[in-house]
Amino acid sequence: MAEGGAVGRAETGGPWERWAPGRQILWRYRENAGERFHICRPVTVVQDTDDLLAVWLAPGTECVRPSLADGTPVHAEPLESRYTAPRTVRRGRWSGTGVLKLARPGDPWSVWLFWEPGWHFKNWYVNLEEPLARWQDGVDSRDHFLDISVHPDRTWHWLDEDEFAQAQQAGLMDSRLAGSVREAGRSAVETVRAWGPPFSDGWQHWRPDPAWPVPPLPDEWDRTPAHVST
Repeated sequence: MAEGGAVGRAETGGPWERWAPGRQILWRYRENAGERFHICRPVTVVQDTDDLLAVWLAPGTECVRPSLADGTPVHAEPLESRYTAPRTVRRGRWSGTGVLKLARPGDPWSVWLFWEPGWHFKNWYVNLEEPLARWQDGVDSRDHFLDISVHPDRTWHWLDEDEFAQAQQAGLMDSRLAGSVREAGRSAVETVRAWGPPFSDGWQHWRPDPAWPVPPLPDEWDRTPAHVST
């Protein structure tokens, strides 16, 4: 972001230009039943090329996340009513260690790297989602509920299959989209089995620049971009 914490423009002033390392942008998700943004995470650009966007979500970053209207955390609500109970959004801090997020243009998933304290690598996490839509100050998507955990020994397993099924039952995803998401997951699994990028690229050994400040959450974190691009 620009000096003083304001969201700035891409490096050369146009919305589709590449962001330089150290640039602060927003990584956002729209809710599945509408157009409102319900997740926003300020992140720092690590790499931005034609082949890959890599960003760092630092510990302690102020983020926006969904919550039930009565204040109950989403994952504390029983699964049967998790997607039908009234919701709102709340600000909070990213707890635990930071997360490195990797996304290739057009892919219906991103890959997140998690570490235990002391930089002990934990796992890769494949987040199935809409291909990222890029705009002047960040990227937007919709989460597709189903995920995959990939371990350092290259074994993997599906995650959140119960939430994936419940989202369909609640009408947040029709059978056509659900089939596309499952197919995207199978494609991601083939990448894991072949040990292709980004799993083979050594990102688990990456470390953030200690001079990078924690990005602030701007007041207008939920503004609708005038133009987007994939």
